[in-house]
Amino acid sequence: MTRMDGKALAEKMQGQLAEKTAVLKEKTGVEPGLVVILVGDNPASQVYVRNKERSALAAGFRSEVIRLPETTTQEELLAVIERYNQDMAWHGILVQLPLPVHIDEEAILLAIDPDKDVDGFHPMNMGKFWSGHPVMIPSTPAGIMELLREYDINPEGKKAVVIGRSNIVGKPMAQLLLDANATVTIAHSRTENLPALAREADILVVAIGRGHFVTKEFVKEGAVVIDVGMNRDENGKLIGDVAFDEVNEIASHITPVPGGVGPMTITMLMEQTYHACKRFLGTQANQP
Repeated sequence: MTRMDGKALAEKMQGQLAEKTAVLKEKTGVEPGLVVILVGDNPASQVYVRNKERSALAAGFRSEVIRLPETTTQEELLAVIERYNQDMAWHGILVQLPLPVHIDEEAILLAIDPDKDVDGFHPMNMGKFWSGHPVMIPSTPAGIMELLREYDINPEGKKAVVIGRSNIVGKPMAQLLLDANATVTIAHSRTENLPALAREADILVVAIGRGHFVTKEFVKEGAVVIDVGMNRDENGKLIGDVAFDEVNEIASHITPVPGGVGPMTITMLMEQTYHACKRFLGTQANQP
């Protein structure tokens, strides 16, 4: 079994990104700018935002975190987003999800300038992605594809099963695997005979949001298992959707939690901010 070290790959890619950012700043005088907007005090969101801020600063970006109270109205949040839409010093705008229940998440995502939507959730970016002309790609699936490349896992001709059908992970993950010439099945919590279906997979991606849901009965000998889950057990320990200790006995490759997919998600957000800056500058063709 090979443990797929997302943390190590993320550190390598972020080091390369810092070098590219330094060159960009030297040639243009401009540094990529990423603003993260956090509403409320969700503990998990606080951790994610701190990690994003740390990564942005390490890459040499301009970084700002706007922390708004739980009581912020939708109109107030929209006003903040519009201010950064209009400010050309900022190339990426990220609104941390989930939002408080009184705020319409769809309305907020629609308000972000598609050119600054580094999460890739705006319908315009989703449409470009699904039509085969991607500009912004949801970061978690993009990070998974980088992990597969790092470990020389070519999806072409392979059977892939994605357990989970969210717009953030499951559906775009299936599309990226399809683009890589895999034969893809999307499954979910209501799929009949799910363990048997999952056992057909050469590449199994699990993003169902249930701690240790996938056990060894779901996994074919020698399969590649990608665990996207981020859950807490009864002791507060971070665990994945896959029962790692039993699945790693039969998988050829597996991502741990933590240290697998998570660091790659943040890395791809930084990559997309960098490329958004380059598109803004019109230097995509001749910059690193």
